[in-house]
Amino acid sequence: MIIDIHGHYTTEPPSLFAFRDKQLAGLVDATRKPTTTDLGITDEQLVASVQRQLTFQKDRGSDITIFSPRASGMGHHIGPEWVSQEWTKLNNNLIHRICSLLPENFIGVGQLPQSPGVDPRNCIPELERMVNELGFVGVNLNPDPSGGYWTDPPMTDRYWYPIYEKLVELEIPAMIHVTGSCNPNFHATGAHYINADTTVFMQLIQGNLFKDFPTLKFVIPHGGGAVPYHWGRYRGLSMMMKKPPLVEYLMKNVYFDTCVYHQPGIDLLAKVIPIDNILFASEMIGAVQGVDPETGHYFDDTRRYVDAAANLSDADKKKVFESNARTVYPRLDKILKSRGL
Repeated sequence: MIIDIHGHYTTEPPSLFAFRDKQLAGLVDATRKPTTTDLGITDEQLVASVQRQLTFQKDRGSDITIFSPRASGMGHHIGPEWVSQEWTKLNNNLIHRICSLLPENFIGVGQLPQSPGVDPRNCIPELERMVNELGFVGVNLNPDPSGGYWTDPPMTDRYWYPIYEKLVELEIPAMIHVTGSCNPNFHATGAHYINADTTVFMQLIQGNLFKDFPTLKFVIPHGGGAVPYHWGRYRGLSMMMKKPPLVEYLMKNVYFDTCVYHQPGIDLLAKVIPIDNILFASEMIGAVQGVDPETGHYFDDTRRYVDAAANLSDADKKKVFESNARTVYPRLDKILKSRGL
């Protein structure tokens, strides 16, 4: 089985964007605010909207995608808290409907109703709802709700502890994932995303979060940002700070995905990072679309890179494609076992 742990709903029906436009217009003029959260989207429209993803699954040979709302659309920096609460529920409900309609293809992960400077405790009701009512197996956690200005405390600060306590209680991992950038210095997918992945890993080195939460699990996407390429730097910095060896210190709790869009990048990831810490992912249909003229294949057809990685044995590939995901996402494992898989 091939489990893609990183997929976003980036082919939403136009009525979702129409609602968002009205919601944001209502911040200026209350008479323009939408009067209902009923988007009028039929089940048939939802199934039609994910046909590209279904085609890619079939063509690329993956079996199931862990599916979440569009990351750049979470928009935690936009409007007051009530806007994020309303928008989050709307998007999580759409993911739930898609997963219910196509359970053999998609399993849900949700976003949180975060807002800059707002107590993370306010996210807990939606976190509980998405797991206990919607059946989601994970959550996307934004370390920078300000959208590129980093106004909230580091992820190791006790400010975040209420979220971590609930994640541990619910037995779900968090994928560290920012949303769009409103800082003109940082292109969203080319800089802001990779900055966040790298920044959070360094925060984890500086702190001692997993002493307090030994079973907490983080997935750092996009191949871990700059971390694998600078693995020696982070090992050295960890030593200078008198921390334990990095593999012992963080890698029982931190995992990287394979959203790296060329063969040398995957080769490096597989050579540097322990195999038990690598999870297969493509982020289709996401940040990097289109066909690579050097290979003739889609950039985000990441299975090709894993298959071609010379330093991965068949046993290693099974871990990357399936076993590691079932370990990191125990609720996913339970769902699959209930299906005899």
